[in-house]
Amino acid sequence: MYLQLQVWAMMLLQEGAPVVSFDPRHMWATMTPVGKGVVICLFIMSAWSIGVMIDRLIAYGAARKESRLFASSVAGALRDGKLDEAIKIADRYKKSHLAKVVVAGLQEFRAHQMSSEIPGEEVEASKRALERAEAIVRAEMKRGVSSLATIGSTAPFVGLFGTVVGIIGAFRGIATEKSAGLGAVSAGIAEALVTTALGLFVAVPAVWMFNYFTNRVEAFDVEMGNSGSELIDYFLKRSSQSRAAK
Repeated sequence: MYLQLQVWAMMLLQEGAPVVSFDPRHMWATMTPVGKGVVICLFIMSAWSIGVMIDRLIAYGAARKESRLFASSVAGALRDGKLDEAIKIADRYKKSHLAKVVVAGLQEFRAHQMSSEIPGEEVEASKRALERAEAIVRAEMKRGVSSLATIGSTAPFVGLFGTVVGIIGAFRGIATEKSAGLGAVSAGIAEALVTTALGLFVAVPAVWMFNYFTNRVEAFDVEMGNSGSELIDYFLKRSSQSRAAK
């Protein structure tokens, strides 16, 4: 085995063999059409994943920031029983996931309190409104995140396809030139290595960010669930107080 490696090294380093160029333009020029297609596909996947990452980071950061401001602002209004003021406060924080959920419950509770058609159903109706709002907000938060998982799982295989094509090209070069020198295999090997590296370069960040965003969405789910539960408790107290007053 060691002797065979020495023989291959001598053949590749034989006098007169061309020097491998690592100029990206030269590599692109020597690539096969299939290899170029693989590289273009990987660049598109990378651009898409980067766009999703930036969009989700901005959305999650804004949701976190506005939710903190909303929680501190709406607490006083609910404590004083000012539902209309609490709804107006929630409307000011359009990017807050908590505000979107809370305002749905508040609007439903207020609508049933003002209506005499379905007495005593305001709490259950508000609970259903909260569940619907949580589902909608959850879907909004997860928008585009699943594409990162798709890119992370498929990019290595796209790169592997380019690798296979490059290796096939290297063996064709050997067969054409009747030699195993560096000049016969350099273009195919370079194409194979470039597509492999690009596939991993695209996949690894996509998988990392998919896991990170998944954890963030789960944390938002917990926050929305806790806020909804606290709001239901608040509605129950309000309903019992209104019945006691009657």
